[in-house]
Order: sequence, then structure tokens, then C-alpha cells
Amino acid sequence: MAWAYDLLDAPMEYLGGRHRRVRLISSAAGSVLEVGIGTGKNLRHYRRDVKVIGIDASPKMLARARQRMRSLDVDAVLLEADAHTLPFGDSEFDTAVETSILCSVADPETVLAELIRVTRPGGRILLLEHVRPRNPILGLMADAASLLTRRLFGFYANRRTEDVVMAANASVVEARRNGVWRAFELAPLPPTAD
Repeated sequence: MAWAYDLLDAPMEYLGGRHRRVRLISSAAGSVLEVGIGTGKNLRHYRRDVKVIGIDASPKMLARARQRMRSLDVDAVLLEADAHTLPFGDSEFDTAVETSILCSVADPETVLAELIRVTRPGGRILLLEHVRPRNPILGLMADAASLLTRRLFGFYANRRTEDVVMAANASVVEARRNGVWRAFELAPLPPTAD
């Protein structure tokens, strides 16, 4: 779906996704890991003084991101990797970023735990997600839509991602809620003793 991803995602962009991504990405600082970089549409929004490493599980998405990177004259390192098992050491990044991937991964709790693991103490984790609507009727509509969106586009329209974020081993520094959109800034907590 890499060839059509930006077109298929256009309605979500129009419904506020782009504005929210710009706001989120512009606050990234230092060494940055973007998980699920997709076609690289966030690349234009990073400040020039950050060092970005982007990962994605899809080689075709990464090829699109590389094309975009060249056209923007942006410097980033793009790698094929699984968000569930990040190939980086503990506390390696100042900022970890993900925009709208927890709706499509197999295990959002594990992906979020990996983001926390690779972010240094005092660092920031920036998340932007669409979630299941709280309105009961809209929630049921999202449940029904997920039967289609999961099969055709690979994402769930009804993930309760906010619950996953609130249960993570991180402090919520900021949470912005608007309709189905949730933007979070998290700070890693020290690992808990087993």
C-alpha cells in the first residue's frame, strides 16, 4: 500500500492530522527516533538541528520516505526494523516519536514499552494517535468500521490507545484531546524492579 498511502491518509490529514503532526514534530529535540516513519511525511517538520533516525517495517514505505527525504534535502537515517523489538540500546535517544502507528501494530503495549526503553531519562516521547470515540454511537460505528479498515488498510479505527498510554511506565507531561485525536508528551519513568 506504500504507493497509495498518502492518498488514502489524506482524509485523516484533512481532519486535523497534519496540523497536529506539525505541532508535535516541531517540539522534537536532540537525537530523535521516529517509529513507523512510513512515507516520511513528518520529515519536513523536524528542526534542522535534530538528528533523526526513522524506522519502518515496510521496505516499500522506506523507499517512499527516501524519495521524500531527497526532495526535501533533509538528512536522516532510515532503517527497516520492527517497532516491537527496536534494534537500539536503552536510553539511546533524547526524543522518541510516533504518529498514528499504535492503531496498526500487533501489540501497542510492547511498542510503547520499547519507545520508553530507548528514550533517555529526562527525554521525551511524543505520540499522536486517533482513538475510538467516547460517544457510544460513534464508538459502535468505529467498531464496525474496523472490520473493514483492518482488512483493507491495516489499522483499527477503534483502538483504545489512550488507555494503553495511561497504563504505560511513563509520566504524562501533556495530553491534548480533540475529537478522536490524542497528542501526548510522555517522560520515561525509572524501570520497575521485577
